Amino acid sequence: MSLGIRRLFKIGRVLIKHQLYRLVSPEQLPLHLRIFLQPLYWLPESSRSAGERIRNACEELGPVFVKFGQILSTRRDLFSEEISDELKLLQDQVPPFANDTAAQIVEDALGKPIDELFESFSEYPLASASVAQVHDAVMPNGDQVCVKIIRPGIKKTIDQDLTLLYTLARLVHRYAADAHRLRLVEVVKDYESTIYGELDLVREAANTSYLKGNFEDSPLLYVPNVYWDYVKTNVMVQERIFGTPVSEVETLTNLGVDMKRLAEVGVEIFFTQVFQHNFFHADMHPGNIFVSTKNLVEPQYIAIDCAIMGSLSEEDQQYLMGMMLAFFKRDYRSIAQLHVDSGWVGSQIKVNEFEMAIRTVCEPIFDKPLKEIYFGELMIQLFHTARRFDMTIQPQLILLQKTLLNIEGLGRQLYPDLDLWKTAFPIMEKWMREKNSPTKIAKAMLKQAPELFRQLPELPQLAIDALKQIQSLEKTIAASQPPVQTHKPDRSRGRVLGGLCLVAAPLLISQEALLPMFSQVPAFNWLLFGAGVYLLSTRNKRLPSD
Repeated sequence: MSLGIRRLFKIGRVLIKHQLYRLVSPEQLPLHLRIFLQPLYWLPESSRSAGERIRNACEELGPVFVKFGQILSTRRDLFSEEISDELKLLQDQVPPFANDTAAQIVEDALGKPIDELFESFSEYPLASASVAQVHDAVMPNGDQVCVKIIRPGIKKTIDQDLTLLYTLARLVHRYAADAHRLRLVEVVKDYESTIYGELDLVREAANTSYLKGNFEDSPLLYVPNVYWDYVKTNVMVQERIFGTPVSEVETLTNLGVDMKRLAEVGVEIFFTQVFQHNFFHADMHPGNIFVSTKNLVEPQYIAIDCAIMGSLSEEDQQYLMGMMLAFFKRDYRSIAQLHVDSGWVGSQIKVNEFEMAIRTVCEPIFDKPLKEIYFGELMIQLFHTARRFDMTIQPQLILLQKTLLNIEGLGRQLYPDLDLWKTAFPIMEKWMREKNSPTKIAKAMLKQAPELFRQLPELPQLAIDALKQIQSLEKTIAASQPPVQTHKPDRSRGRVLGGLCLVAAPLLISQEALLPMFSQVPAFNWLLFGAGVYLLSTRNKRLPSD
């Protein structure tokens, strides 16, 4: 029997053992599967909750399913609170592989004996997780480092389990009610991208270096150095950091760390990454975050494990910003319209009904002080409400939502009275100011200048074609309507040529930089621009009446 078939049988046995078939009503199953499973529904139902049974099944199926369960725990838009809370309990701790195996992998990857590579190499790992384990070591120059090593044979296991996960997702999509909204195939695809990204340590090293550059000399966040000469796909060496795990709240409090400031710094780091850098650490669970206690008044975070990073399109940034600002203005109409304009709910949805549903969710929240408003949970409530209006899940926001839940939960754990909005608003306000600043607009225009110049010789013909279309339209309108006894200036041509002038205007921002390019433009274009300037300057003047 092949490994794939044996694995499939094991998964089936585990699903039956933990009665996960009860999560689907028999009526939703195809006939042949219903007949096969029907006797199982006659058995006494387990006293354990659905979430606990799912968690136990993931733990029994091994590291790939544990990791998948951890990702699903952040999808509170898909699952109940009970299931999500149980999946959060999944521990990514697995037995380490042998030390001699670890040393052999390092030697094969870096091409030298372990004794030449390091002054010392620990026999036992500092940490052992589903995809990799970490050993501490000392470089020949005395630097203390961590050596991250991908588990041998893990890719083959991942390949097999992903194939089975895709099969299960397609079956659910085919037979379960409301499955189209869950987009489970896309959830598995997102997981595939995530876990394969964790297998490539060169990519993680690049992410680490980029994040470090964004926070170079920052008092907010420290990111360890990468030793690039010691980086391969399955091995990465980076600076060993020393700090207190952020989850050890009692220890940090006893040390005298300003917990209010520590919570605010965490929020500031997150919003700075999302709105200013557009590159955020998307796996900020407590195991990846430490605190430097060198400065107790202005504590600094230390981030590790940059395998999973996220970014948003400009449209997603605008959506998120618009939704948060509209929420605090109690502008529920704008929140509803944002969902429609972005295409997340169908255009046939009645905006006023959607607005009322959102008001029902949001209005009670304003009876609470800001410090008691949980934005991550609010977003989930809004998503749940939007489900009734056939909203589809947006995969591009999954990482952001997961990270926001982690950050906000961590912040409240550190300082229960954390006011997320008060902390985040100055950062978002600064982002909006910079985004709409004249300098930013000018830079964007200059960036597009080469493409505009490439199209510049075509503008005269485009203008002539536009004028012909306008004349044709005027004749059609004149033929279908009676003559009007008033005399108004025809500004349509002026608008066309004026518009051409406006298109060219950005190119004049930096004459010194662009003058050589202007020498290639036919003289006729200059005449056209001059006409545009004239027509724009006179577009509001009225002609004398007859």
